[in-house]
Amino acid sequence: MPIKTINSRSRRNHSFKAETLLSNFRTSQSHSSYPNPPASSMGTAQVEQSEVEIADGYTITQFCDKIIDVFMNEKPQTKDWRKLLVFREEWDKYKESFYKRCRSRADTENDPVMKQKLVVLGRKVKKIDDEIERHAELLKEIEQSPTDINAVVAKRRKDFNGEFFRHLTLLSETYDSLEDRDAIARLGARCLSAVCAYDNTVENAETLDAAQAKFDDILNSPSLDAACEKIKSLAKSKELDSSLILLINSAWAAAKESTTMKNEVKDIMYHLYKATKSSLRSIAPKEIKLLKYLLNITDPEERFSALATAFSPGDEHATKDPNALYTTPKELYKWIKIMLDAYHLNKEESDIREAKQMSLPVVMQRLFILKETIKEEYLKQMPETEDSESKEL
Repeated sequence: MPIKTINSRSRRNHSFKAETLLSNFRTSQSHSSYPNPPASSMGTAQVEQSEVEIADGYTITQFCDKIIDVFMNEKPQTKDWRKLLVFREEWDKYKESFYKRCRSRADTENDPVMKQKLVVLGRKVKKIDDEIERHAELLKEIEQSPTDINAVVAKRRKDFNGEFFRHLTLLSETYDSLEDRDAIARLGARCLSAVCAYDNTVENAETLDAAQAKFDDILNSPSLDAACEKIKSLAKSKELDSSLILLINSAWAAAKESTTMKNEVKDIMYHLYKATKSSLRSIAPKEIKLLKYLLNITDPEERFSALATAFSPGDEHATKDPNALYTTPKELYKWIKIMLDAYHLNKEESDIREAKQMSLPVVMQRLFILKETIKEEYLKQMPETEDSESKEL
């Protein structure tokens, strides 16, 4: 499923807009024990009359002074800074002025303690700013290549760290729309899955060697068509494993970014990559395809209606929709349990445990509800022999 591009216009009102921040600042000042900074700490430079007013009578210099005071006094913790800096479009308008103001106030400050605070503040905010910018760039690359997440992970694994997943959580909290929050949760889950697959494969050297032998055999094919046929054949014989898929993803990622590789080679890698993706879709269990369909239905009543239809294909002699997917409650329940077990098992991966601190994605919540519904509404209604079998799952 393509990744939904997040609509920044649906964000909440507590963004880094000058009007909003100044309004929040004034409200907090009236209830805060922190006094306004003394005149001496504001530096000796006077605000130029030619400065343009940006909001409610404030010039950019005065606005930057307010931001400095908020960061120093009202919200001194870096986690609160991130909640403002995550609004990249708004922050980009003011950040250079903010850093310049920190430097100018430090240069003219007579109090050595305040001077040091201003220097440290500018440095710490810049460090977090650069970090969030890297996360934003990675997120943009993923959104531009929504079907190539595995390739992005293969190329930029070190960037998929705990801070990136915490950034996604923070980003989701800036939206009122449940649809946008759901989209970010899905994105995080897909990135996490790709990272787990990458790490598990890289750790197994023997598997990687075997995959390399298969990949070499594919590359030694007499023609591109023959190479693609080998991939299809491996898929049918269930030998298209995650290690081989990783190699093909990595090869395509490297070819796509290369400025020296010939276009003919890039074309070959692209076709091998596409053939692999196509083969994976063809061998996916029908229950997985059905679950993807059900989980993409946002309306609960519609989702449960589709679930009932999947369990009730009708009379054997009746005309059936050739594109419809049918299965049994017991079989679908088994696959849901496998997916949930895998999700919780992945939570225990120590190297990326920070990523698991994200709130449970909406898609996993839906999956859990489907599991409980099948158990209560279908499996408990089965004869005792069938029910006892299902409990073993």
